[in-house]
Amino acid sequence: MGLTYLELEIANISAPEKTESVEFLIDSGAVYSVVPGEVLDRLGIKPFDEQTFRLADGSKILRKKGGALFRYMDRVGVADVIFGEEGDSRLLGSLTLEALGLSLNPLKRELQPLPMILAGLETDRPA
Repeated sequence: MGLTYLELEIANISAPEKTESVEFLIDSGAVYSVVPGEVLDRLGIKPFDEQTFRLADGSKILRKKGGALFRYMDRVGVADVIFGEEGDSRLLGSLTLEALGLSLNPLKRELQPLPMILAGLETDRPA
C-alpha cells in the first residue's frame, strides 16, 4: 500500500489572506487533520477545545482543537484541526477532505471529487 501526500494552504478563517503551506499525509482513517501547533499559532488560530485521542499502543494523549480554513487548488473548506505537538505527524483527515469536496480512492491512492448530494429540498415533494 502506498502513501499519499498533499500540500495545502492553511489560513485563519478571520484572516484568509494570510496562509501557510503544509504537506500532509492523507489518512482517510483519521477524522481530524493534525497541523503543527506553531503553524496554527503563527496564523492566529486559537484552540476552542481539547480532545483525548487513543494511540495504536493503547495510550491516551490530550490535544488542543481549533478550526482552520484549508485551500487546495480552486477548492476551499473549513474544518476542525488538531494542534500537533513535537513528534506528531501532519495528517489530513476525512473531515478536511470532505470540506474540500474530495475523497481518496483507496485503490489508486488518488484524490477524486466527492459526489455532492443535497437531499430534502422542498422541490423534491410532490405538489
